[in-house]
Amino acid sequence: VLTMIEEEEFEFAEDLEAILHLTPEVQLAIEQVFPSQDPLDRADFNAVEYINTLFPTEQSLANIDDVVNKIRLKIRRLDDNIRTVVRGQTNVGQDGRQALEEAQIAIQQLFGKIKDIKDKAEKSEQMVKEITRDIKQLDHAKRHLTTSITTLNHLHMLAGGVDSLEAMTRKRQYGEVANLLQGVVNVLEHFHKYMGIPQIRQLSERVKAAQSELGTQILADFEEAFPSQGSKRPGGPSNVLRDACLVANVLDPRIKQEIIKKFIRQHLSEYLVLFQENQDVAWLDKIDRRYAWIKRQLVDYEEKYGRMFPEEWCMTERIAVEFCHITRVELAKVMRTRAKEIEVKLLLFAIQRTTNFEGLLAKRFTGCTLTDIPGKRPESPLESTNPFLEDEPGEDGGTEKDEDLAKPRKPKAPDNPFHGIVSKCFEPHLYVYIESQDKNLGELIDRFVADFRAQGPPKAGTEEGGAVLPSCADLFVYYKKCMVQCSQLSTGEPMIALTTIFQKFLREYAWKILSGNLPKSSSNSGGLTISSLLKEKEGSEAAKFTVDELCLICSILSTAEYCLATTQQLEEKLKEKVDKVLVERINLTGEMDTFSTVISNSIQLLVQDLDAACDPALTAMSKMPWQSVEHVGDQSPYVTSIIMHIKQNVPIIRDNLASTRKYFTQFCIKFTNSFIPKFINHLFRCKPISMVGAEQLLLDTHSLKTVLLDLPSIGSQVLRKAPASYTKIVVKGMTRAEMILKVVMAPHEPPVVFVDNYIKLLADGNPETFQKILDMKGLKRSEQSSMLELFRQRLPTPPSGADGGPSLSFSTPTPEQESSRIRKLEKLIKKRL
Repeated sequence: VLTMIEEEEFEFAEDLEAILHLTPEVQLAIEQVFPSQDPLDRADFNAVEYINTLFPTEQSLANIDDVVNKIRLKIRRLDDNIRTVVRGQTNVGQDGRQALEEAQIAIQQLFGKIKDIKDKAEKSEQMVKEITRDIKQLDHAKRHLTTSITTLNHLHMLAGGVDSLEAMTRKRQYGEVANLLQGVVNVLEHFHKYMGIPQIRQLSERVKAAQSELGTQILADFEEAFPSQGSKRPGGPSNVLRDACLVANVLDPRIKQEIIKKFIRQHLSEYLVLFQENQDVAWLDKIDRRYAWIKRQLVDYEEKYGRMFPEEWCMTERIAVEFCHITRVELAKVMRTRAKEIEVKLLLFAIQRTTNFEGLLAKRFTGCTLTDIPGKRPESPLESTNPFLEDEPGEDGGTEKDEDLAKPRKPKAPDNPFHGIVSKCFEPHLYVYIESQDKNLGELIDRFVADFRAQGPPKAGTEEGGAVLPSCADLFVYYKKCMVQCSQLSTGEPMIALTTIFQKFLREYAWKILSGNLPKSSSNSGGLTISSLLKEKEGSEAAKFTVDELCLICSILSTAEYCLATTQQLEEKLKEKVDKVLVERINLTGEMDTFSTVISNSIQLLVQDLDAACDPALTAMSKMPWQSVEHVGDQSPYVTSIIMHIKQNVPIIRDNLASTRKYFTQFCIKFTNSFIPKFINHLFRCKPISMVGAEQLLLDTHSLKTVLLDLPSIGSQVLRKAPASYTKIVVKGMTRAEMILKVVMAPHEPPVVFVDNYIKLLADGNPETFQKILDMKGLKRSEQSSMLELFRQRLPTPPSGADGGPSLSFSTPTPEQESSRIRKLEKLIKKRL
């Protein structure tokens, strides 16, 4: 039965596929519109699988009739639905055609209505244009009529004003002319576009002629009232001239400038006669009389002519400014003629009086006329930022004494527009001041040297011990005074010259006072002198610095540090004082380097002294019979000697460098960097060494390591942790010494284990170092040769590109190697001696 059903189903499926075959796109669209989980709706429907799903077993065939009836019922329902849809689609097509026809009829009707509306709108627009045409014509006519009436009124005013102006000019009625002329000029501006009309052009030319005539007439009136030479001035102001000044405000600005120029020239004519170059009163020692004269003249002007000139002309200020220009020129001329007679005291007196006068001008006037006067406007001075004292000399009064000139005064206002308006004439002669400061500073340095020799170096245990030398503060106080004075005199080239003087005597102070007074060491810069070699050969102890000498070195170091910091501040303040274009020429780096060198030399002397004190103990260590040591005891005597020297020197140095803690740390670091390589070098000299001897040396090395770690705070009541940078150096160096001794203690059999242990502990690929280890162990030459060959074979291969040779990851010489080279050189010199 199943076979028959399957055959029928296969035939039905083939017929169905032949009749209906949908593309994948259509099938996807159907699934999106009508989603269904029914297996019959799937595109890949398999009838056999579906039947097997319905009848999975033979027992399920018992209800085959029910299943067939359900499927037939479903088929009938699908047929009914399809029939209904097809009929409905037919009806919809008929309804659609009918609706389309109705829509076309409605569009035709709407188009007809829109056309009617457009025709009516065009008719309405034409009607509005006809209505508004006459209104526009009336508006244009009204505007033109208003303009014509206004122009006629202006023309009437202009014609009448020109006639009145010419009549008033002939009668010198300047009061009425001032108001009328301004009105005529304003009205004439409305006729610029009508200048093509002959009548308008003629009126414009008459106005210009009247202005020219007024200018000439007013200048003549002022020339008559204030002649350049001859007659005396009128007793008081003239009302006619006062009104003439109001007219001049309206005329060409050159008329006003000519009036001002003639009046000021006539007002200062007496000054040029009284203070001629050949007059005794023209010299610098009587410079006060110049400023007293102008003060009287300004008071006289205010009383007699203050109301004659308009206030906005600022005539009082103009007179004062012109006086300043004349004075600057006259003083420059007389100083060029009598340059040999200029002394520092006289020059400073004249400059002080001049700057005081410029300060008075700044209090009285605003400086608004400086841009109108020919010549460059003086620059405003820089604001006071003196690093040494808060007060600086200002514009307050002073006396002829140098002491009064040096007294601190109120700071000068930084916005004085008159600064330098007269005093710039002194700038070419400031070389006298610079030379004087050069001489004074030279004498000051010589006095410092003499005082140091007379008083002697600072004593240990006193307040002066390790403190900054008093002469240092005196030097920079004097520098402060010179800088402030010079910045008031000029901020240009003289400041550069003074800076050069500062540099010269900073170096001299560093050489003569600081470096020149450092105690002389018996082993300069490395300790390689004939005397030191002879002493070492004889076994005598090198000369040590006394406590006072240590105190002096610390004091010089502290002074150099103070000078270094203050010189840097001095450079910054000089750059603030000098003109901006000259800032790059202020450079005290060389002087700061000089003081840094003094600091380095001082630290090196302290290191060499302590280092030399430890040399006899290290020499004794290398000469001890380490092969015959039988038992390990306490630390050896040489260790006790080294610790004793450290406890004697370091507390003194630390107490005297309490204010410069960082340099004490540098001292500790440099001493450690010097002592540890020397100690290791002396370890290599200890040969041969027995096992017990190596253990004793290891104990001594640990004791020294402990002392070195506590070096910064040794002998101090306040325990302070040593800096990490210092501790790292001590641990690294002394650990190497301990590793050397541990390698020496290790048995040399088997050789491979010994060599590998050496490479692991020391990480040193230098055959010379390995040779020294073998010497310390007391091996024979034959054993050493085989060991060295094995050592070269066991060395790691250097990285590509490295220099060939028996080395590990380092090719630079170690401090021990450097020390070894120095010792070889010493041995060579000893042999020659």
